[in-house]
Amino acid sequence: MAASSASASSASASSDTQLLKTPLYDFHVELGARMVPFAGYSMPVQYPAGLMAEHKHTRDAAGLFDISHMGQLRLVGPDAAAAFETLMPVDVVDLPAGKQRYGLLLNDEGGILDDLMFFNEGNGSLFVIVNGACKVADIAHIQARIGARCQVQPLPDHALLALQGPQAAATLARLSPGIERFVFMTGGAVQIGGIAAFVTRSGYTGEDGFEISVAAKDADALARLLLAQPEVKPVGLGARNSLRLEAGLCLYGNDIDTTTTPVEASLNWAIQKVRRAGGAREGGFPGAAKVLAQLTAVASGAAGHTDHKTLTRKRVGLVALERIPVRDGTLLQSLEGHDIGAVTSGLLGPTADRCVAMGYVAAAFAEPGTRVQAIVRGKPVPMEVSTLPFVPTRYYRG
Repeated sequence: MAASSASASSASASSDTQLLKTPLYDFHVELGARMVPFAGYSMPVQYPAGLMAEHKHTRDAAGLFDISHMGQLRLVGPDAAAAFETLMPVDVVDLPAGKQRYGLLLNDEGGILDDLMFFNEGNGSLFVIVNGACKVADIAHIQARIGARCQVQPLPDHALLALQGPQAAATLARLSPGIERFVFMTGGAVQIGGIAAFVTRSGYTGEDGFEISVAAKDADALARLLLAQPEVKPVGLGARNSLRLEAGLCLYGNDIDTTTTPVEASLNWAIQKVRRAGGAREGGFPGAAKVLAQLTAVASGAAGHTDHKTLTRKRVGLVALERIPVRDGTLLQSLEGHDIGAVTSGLLGPTADRCVAMGYVAAAFAEPGTRVQAIVRGKPVPMEVSTLPFVPTRYYRG
């Protein structure tokens, strides 16, 4: 995730008159952004410099993203952590105050309703960020399932910005001395140039960076302050998508959805031992029987006893062996011409400098190094299953 964000290619077809606007809409128009429908909002897909320049600037310096379309909420009360843990296969109860974790809301079949980030603010308060296209359904789901155990407090009057790139920390430290003390997946309340904000050191690019929650009324002033720094340039949804794909990060609605489980999505790492079979708080989440059985199948495969009946497919990285981009929805076949899966995200990676993709393949074809083929305009394009990420991540862990 993010908290994750959909690509411009999956933008809503709503007309401009139906679209919502973030607090930074006028700011984007002033900067000459090309605006597109996205998750019900009018959002910047790119600025005059273009996607390639924005992507490279984020890798080299610091890119500023408006992600205010995403949902923000708090869960408050002494039982909030235990209640929230019943909705996800992750460890919420033991997350220390001041730290953030990636989570997955599941349906009763183990499918992913959304992926999200949650932060333990201490004193029985969890700060949660969910995907923009899912936020209304997520909040209703959370309220219905655990609203009797804690307060569910949406934060519609807040904006969300992301400052990403190797110079992000130095830039923010100039405006908020001491902010550099945060490491990856930690954060807290700060002042940035006198503007109150809540910051986590995290993001959706694979780079070091920060996500900044701020009152909507202060968003424009903060964005202008950040953009006035010499390292910072604005970045739109197009480069956000290419950056996250190179980092091997899932896009909700493309790479994960209600038909995919965390194990099929290769998100096993997000399920802590305490929630797995034999753990102190084993199961107890929607779809637990299916998800735990698939985890057992993965463990059996690692021991040389592959169970392809329980775990039939997996998300993998893919590299095209010819310089031909392979887009979402492209059919994947074995070298013998049998259908084995489909691409869910794909493009020419600006930093990787090769055509990269993610997709689902039959579990027997998921081993790195396996050769498959994508069918592009009726012709086979040779591809190889790859480890992820395609570009090494540079999160700051101290």
